[in-house]
Amino acid sequence: MYKIFIKPLLFLMNPERAHYFTFSCLKWVLKLPGMKGLFGNLFCSKDARLETVVAGIRFPNRIGLAAGLDKDAKMVDEFAVLGFGFVEIGTLTPLPQPGNDRPRLFRLPEDAALINRMGFNNEGVKAAAERLRCRKSDIIVGGNIGKNKITANENAGDDYEKCFLELYNVVDYFVVNVSSPNTPGLRELQEKEPLKRLLIRLQKLNAVLEVKSQKTEVKSHPDGYRELEVKSKKAMGSRKPIFLKIAPDLTNTQLDEIIEVVNESGIDGIVATNTTISRDKLQTPNDKVNAIGAGGLSGKPLTHRSTEVIRYLHQKSGGKITIIGVGGIHSAEDAKEKLDAGASLVQLYTGFIYEGPALVKKINKKLLGN
Repeated sequence: MYKIFIKPLLFLMNPERAHYFTFSCLKWVLKLPGMKGLFGNLFCSKDARLETVVAGIRFPNRIGLAAGLDKDAKMVDEFAVLGFGFVEIGTLTPLPQPGNDRPRLFRLPEDAALINRMGFNNEGVKAAAERLRCRKSDIIVGGNIGKNKITANENAGDDYEKCFLELYNVVDYFVVNVSSPNTPGLRELQEKEPLKRLLIRLQKLNAVLEVKSQKTEVKSHPDGYRELEVKSKKAMGSRKPIFLKIAPDLTNTQLDEIIEVVNESGIDGIVATNTTISRDKLQTPNDKVNAIGAGGLSGKPLTHRSTEVIRYLHQKSGGKITIIGVGGIHSAEDAKEKLDAGASLVQLYTGFIYEGPALVKKINKKLLGN
């Protein structure tokens, strides 16, 4: 139904307007009696064989929503009924920012692709954290964090730290985004030394927060004696896995350096990959692509390269680095290919827009051998 009726109507709209219109409609529909149950039956796959433990977290299935679709954590409960095993919010920054000028989101239907230059538009990390405190579902949530556009690279660590602190008790894992092509100078943070400093800084903060979360507290007992109460990790937060999101445009030499940084910093893994600045082998006419201008390309043109990066990282690390695969997943076969290449989890973004919510269940059925 999505591809026959809904998608053609949405594709008549401006892409960004269609995005917010879809969100509003989904929120409204799911408030109607019985609709959450209906959506759950249509899109969710509940089977113990789909469960997997990654970085100490038990995921109900391996299919997640990539960062970018729900930047401000406004739709976490709604996405929970569409069958996703986890949702990644963001990219969030300490201060609210409007992002780049519109238009900034473009469709390339001939390539089943998108070009975006959103520029980390978001309402700020505090607003997202407050929404997460009020959410009703227990779906696993990742927090994708970045720096404000006005923050110089030498001060970027402060921005990442502020986001980390604000989200610590309301997300299950973190993703450090230094690979978006739409914030000037951001990708410079992928260079080995600044990247290692940033990740080690967050790891140290992570350790401090974990210790604080496990401290005991003395309280008075009604019978007149004092007892020690150990605060629960679930309530107070415990060490959170940290992943690094990288660009698909890195050379093998740069990927080797990424592996070194991951090992030296002790973070939990890599999200491979973000959008690409490449425009190679597109079916869309060059004049149309050139008229769109700068931005990150996502969708089917990224399928092969993202899988290639996953396979390289997996093989070069001897399978010791956990990888979340994202980029060009438009079918169950695409997802299986990334998992076979070495990814432990996969995420959807552009494929979800082009193929619709049924894609999640199709992938899960494929993984079950159905």
